[in-house]
Amino acid sequence: MNRSTIRIQTEDFDVGQELAALRAGDAGAGAVASFLGLVRDVNAGAGVTGMTLEHYPGMTEKSLQAIVDAAQERWTLRRALVIHRVGALLPCEQIVLVAVSSAHRGEAFAACEFIMDYLKTRAPFWKREEGSAGAAWVDARESDTAAAARWETNKQTNKQTDRQTAKSIDQAGECEAFPQAAPATP
Repeated sequence: MNRSTIRIQTEDFDVGQELAALRAGDAGAGAVASFLGLVRDVNAGAGVTGMTLEHYPGMTEKSLQAIVDAAQERWTLRRALVIHRVGALLPCEQIVLVAVSSAHRGEAFAACEFIMDYLKTRAPFWKREEGSAGAAWVDARESDTAAAARWETNKQTNKQTDRQTAKSIDQAGECEAFPQAAPATP
């Protein structure tokens, strides 16, 4: 079961409802990982009073679907969701929700991070911030570019390593440090 939902919208969304819909009726999902991006009131030390996000309709959705497809090739995902708002936004408002479900948490964590890293650097969005100093278009950060680049070094090796790391994370709960049964009381 590999289903994905991509939405670009101006209206806000309810995170709880979106996550409930993502996992609804899927008894094979053992994990849901999500990322929620918000508008901050400061960027690079300057106050932010609002921002405007623009996109290229059609192209943006295709780009986001390609990112989700790449994540589904690397990890065994049940479902994926990407909601990205556009238009005028104020500090504290929600911008983006990325959520994935999988059988195990390791794959869910990794895939969610991968999708967000690629979204920040490869999806055609343009951000203009407004503040006391005026308005300015915001370029991608070097840290975002570096985060996305780490997934590229060797895609085949990464694919195997990603699955092994996810499996190791999932098996960590089975070690002696985390007993499965409660200790006996004296």
